Amino acid sequence: MRASKIDPVKAKKTVRFGAVVVFILILVLSVKPFYVLNEGQTAIITQFGEIVKTETEAGIHFKMPLLHQVHRYTAKLLRIDGDPQKILTKEKQFIEVNTTSRWRISDIRKFYQSLVTYEGAYSRLSDIIDSSVRDIITVNSLDDVVRSTNNINETVHQEQFGLNTDEVKLEEGTGSEKVVYAAIEKGRDVLAAEILKKANMQLEDFGIEVIDVIFKEIKYSDELQVSVYNRMIKERNQIAQTFRSTGEGKKAEWLGKLENEKKSILSKAYSESEKIKGTADAQATAIYAASYGKSPEFYSFWKSLEVYQNALPDTEKILSTDMEYFQYLYKH
Repeated sequence: MRASKIDPVKAKKTVRFGAVVVFILILVLSVKPFYVLNEGQTAIITQFGEIVKTETEAGIHFKMPLLHQVHRYTAKLLRIDGDPQKILTKEKQFIEVNTTSRWRISDIRKFYQSLVTYEGAYSRLSDIIDSSVRDIITVNSLDDVVRSTNNINETVHQEQFGLNTDEVKLEEGTGSEKVVYAAIEKGRDVLAAEILKKANMQLEDFGIEVIDVIFKEIKYSDELQVSVYNRMIKERNQIAQTFRSTGEGKKAEWLGKLENEKKSILSKAYSESEKIKGTADAQATAIYAASYGKSPEFYSFWKSLEVYQNALPDTEKILSTDMEYFQYLYKH
């Protein structure tokens, strides 16, 4: 069987064609005509700085090599922490406020045209949010900044000291003035909503939307801290005084009960002792009567000796021995 001959001309053409194809593939791949968009990303395609189109679907997408540029941005929520700043409240009290916010890109075209990069976005956000916080806090009271409700005046302060809440009435006066806090007009949550609205109005042209503004930390000035601590001490002292008064009342109540019980016991004991004493006296009288009946002279003699024993040691007068009183001492 004869082997088929390879045409040298055709072989050269085939090699040349393969080389051209490989070169074209290498050239195409080197200029990167495809790009990958991950989940949670959006992209803007520009040509010579002008926006050609936007892409929001994840996957592999085509672009014109050398002409199109891809700018990727996240569609997820981002966070920015505000700079701590000292702000003067409506009452001319300085407080240090620290906020944090969540934001997202709401219009990618406006974002690219006005800011382009995240660095520019963070700088703009910081300026606008911080200024909005200052503007809102300056025209509102300190109580509105630090509190959200008026529950502090409605809550009955009950301390857990093992006492029945019916026994200790902290809201009842103990001779001291009750601490009453000023009622708020708006509250911290309302102020945060006003700050959010004011900031979003300024950020709309930049394609940015702030989702929320949260007060992360509020610090009082040194002078204000002293005032707050004094008010807290005053309230604690009032509560302590209430418990002391309640304790003194309970003490007096129990002492009264003990005294009444003591008197009752003593009265009962005295009654029993008098009863026993009466019985004993009756028995003694009966014995004396029986003895007297048996020997009247001995009985008289014995009673006289008892009288001598009780009366003579304390007698300082001179008595005559002829008295009938001494008949048993000087009997002739």
